[in-house]
Amino acid sequence: MAKKLKLRQPDRSGPSEKTLLEIAEERGLFAQAEQKEKENEKDGTSKKRALPKSAVRLRVRQEQDDDQDDDALSPTAERVLETMLWTVSLAMLHFTLDVLVQHQFSIDRVQWPQVCIRAVQALMVFALLFYPLHPHASNPRILPGLPQRFQPAFRQAVFFATSLAAGCHLIHVTNNHGYLAVMKRAPPLGCLWVWSVIELDLPLAALSLAGAGVFVWAGGYSIK
Repeated sequence: MAKKLKLRQPDRSGPSEKTLLEIAEERGLFAQAEQKEKENEKDGTSKKRALPKSAVRLRVRQEQDDDQDDDALSPTAERVLETMLWTVSLAMLHFTLDVLVQHQFSIDRVQWPQVCIRAVQALMVFALLFYPLHPHASNPRILPGLPQRFQPAFRQAVFFATSLAAGCHLIHVTNNHGYLAVMKRAPPLGCLWVWSVIELDLPLAALSLAGAGVFVWAGGYSIK
């Protein structure tokens, strides 16, 4: 059946009669459509302006409520809550290390009231340290007078020095002092070391741990 169909070239000549577009243009249909669109836009604008005042006030009130929900807490409140979260966590770590050290030296009876008192004392001390030192949007400056662009570097330098000092001193105490000194100093030094390392950027944190390792190797200490 396909073989009986004759093949021929398509007609590439232009249209011999007026096209629909030309007819529409002659009759002004395009101009009428544009005029109709403009009238519709004007009607829509007038309708928007004709909204009652109560509806406008309700919309404004809803937008204000949404903004208030988004900004429910001020930066200072967020900073206080963040300080509480961190200091409570550090106090719990101090509590755990205190109990572990007493068990390490085979203390027959753990003095729980003293452990709790020392944990509360650690919480207050860490709160006083954490609030001004931890970076926060409401706390851009750690050292007054220092330009803002140097503040992050200065903060990192403070935590780096603290991590090295706390780590090396903890290693020295646990290797050279008696059990009473270890029980007294190890928990706060351990918490301070952990917090300082967490605050550091990853390269500086790794460098501080490497410095503690060099201190162990150079001093012939043991971490067992």
